[in-house]
Amino acid sequence: MDKPRQKPPATALSPATIDMIGEDLLFNIFSKLPAVECAAAACVSRSWNATITRLLSLPKLSSAVSLDPSLQVAVNDVIDKVLACPIRPQFVIASIGPAFDLDEAHRLIAGRFGSQIPVITSTSQGIFGQNATTNEFEEVQWDTFDDDEEAHADLGNEIHGALLTVGFLPGLAIDLISLSKTRGNQVLMIDDLVLSVRERSYSRSGSASPVGILLFSDEDTDIKLVLEKFDYAFSTETVIVGDGGSQFLYRGETAINPSNNKAASSAAVALLFSRDRGKPPGVGETQFHVMLSTGISSIGPTYKAVSVRERSSDYSTWLTAKREAVHGSLDGQTILDQIYDELGGHNNCPVLYVGVMKRRKCSIGQEKPSWISTHEFHEVLRGDEEYLYVHGVGIRSGDSFRFYHASSDLARASCNTVANNFRHLKQLLNYECDDHTNSNSVAMHKKPVFGGIMFACCGRGKLFFGEPNVDGLPFLENFPGVNFSGTYCTGEIARADLSSYEQGSQEQSSIRCNLHVFSTVYLVMSYTPPSPQH
Repeated sequence: MDKPRQKPPATALSPATIDMIGEDLLFNIFSKLPAVECAAAACVSRSWNATITRLLSLPKLSSAVSLDPSLQVAVNDVIDKVLACPIRPQFVIASIGPAFDLDEAHRLIAGRFGSQIPVITSTSQGIFGQNATTNEFEEVQWDTFDDDEEAHADLGNEIHGALLTVGFLPGLAIDLISLSKTRGNQVLMIDDLVLSVRERSYSRSGSASPVGILLFSDEDTDIKLVLEKFDYAFSTETVIVGDGGSQFLYRGETAINPSNNKAASSAAVALLFSRDRGKPPGVGETQFHVMLSTGISSIGPTYKAVSVRERSSDYSTWLTAKREAVHGSLDGQTILDQIYDELGGHNNCPVLYVGVMKRRKCSIGQEKPSWISTHEFHEVLRGDEEYLYVHGVGIRSGDSFRFYHASSDLARASCNTVANNFRHLKQLLNYECDDHTNSNSVAMHKKPVFGGIMFACCGRGKLFFGEPNVDGLPFLENFPGVNFSGTYCTGEIARADLSSYEQGSQEQSSIRCNLHVFSTVYLVMSYTPPSPQH
């Protein structure tokens, strides 16, 4: 009689774990977590840590706007929004409305980030970006004008709000370096700043010229002097942008103060971006691209300064001038009458500037001086039967200049040009080329744009164009869904040349212009992934 067949022993099943769903799905799950929870998840296991490290190695720019009238609520809103997704913050930039206390805002914001992370908090004339609550793009200009309430009624009475931008830029090392000034005679230690930037950039990358500099200056600082030396000292490939006139505070463990003078204060602060030659393997490179939309048009003939007087008490220059090929000096009233006639009379007169051509010697430290040519704007204050009065100093007898006036039509056309340039940039960043490692011979090399920052003149915006968001549209239409934010300021910093304003000979490309008026500066960030391993 056959024995009954015995059932085989049951095989013990391994317990199911979340790791079994695969690394790609885990990657997608982690990418939806807030930054704090994502950091905690990285401590669970080695496999999770490796996946999250890969996630946090990708480029990221995150920003948010809050218009809440409470400083505490506004700060919480923007911080919670920018940290609602995984990010490894390398730097923090905040901008607040004039109704908020700068010291308190800086304390609240810096307290939410590690002490080693550079933080810059500044006041501005307005902000634009994605609202932390509605996710809609907001453009807000704050009414800080006391002289003409009716003219600025469309801006509203609210002067509160906050913009926060947090970034991680793969392949770049980031430092803070301040520009010192002595409190006694207000001397700017510009050479010390330049030498410190060179030294830190070289130690990080092996090059004395960094990839980029984001510059914020005090409203009482003549940043033209700094920009002149920066433009002279660093490679033309170094991107320099920023806000040339605001109150600011900064914090950072890597902050460098070139001056050992305890009686010195900071007139400006530079956020320095250098290639990181110590970056880990498998990390790509971040690139910067700059576009400039101009908003002023030249008018009238070229003049040459004859008699020049500087007044340090009100930081102004009094001058007489003559027209080229015409004998005799002209007083301020005569000059302005000629300009007003071309504009159609005194009643149609916009804000006027003179663009002054300056040829000066420049050097850093003990280096041999070299000649440089710059084009600098000075706002026209008034004119009388003796002098033409302009804001600022540094004009010399013999300097030539032309008048410029703000033009919304020109600015709108310039925005359209920027939009076209963005379309061309997209084509360059997504191109086909021969790939000898690929059997198909052709490969797509994509360098995605992952963020943008904008600095716009406070004279532009809704009142200037008659509608909102004109400055933002070139970026928003070309890079939908990409993080984008910016501020209104009183001095837009960007390296450029005279050809941005005047159509003429190639010599104009050698005449540098780094501080602009009625302009908008776009800083666009793209990423080149590491080459695939074969």
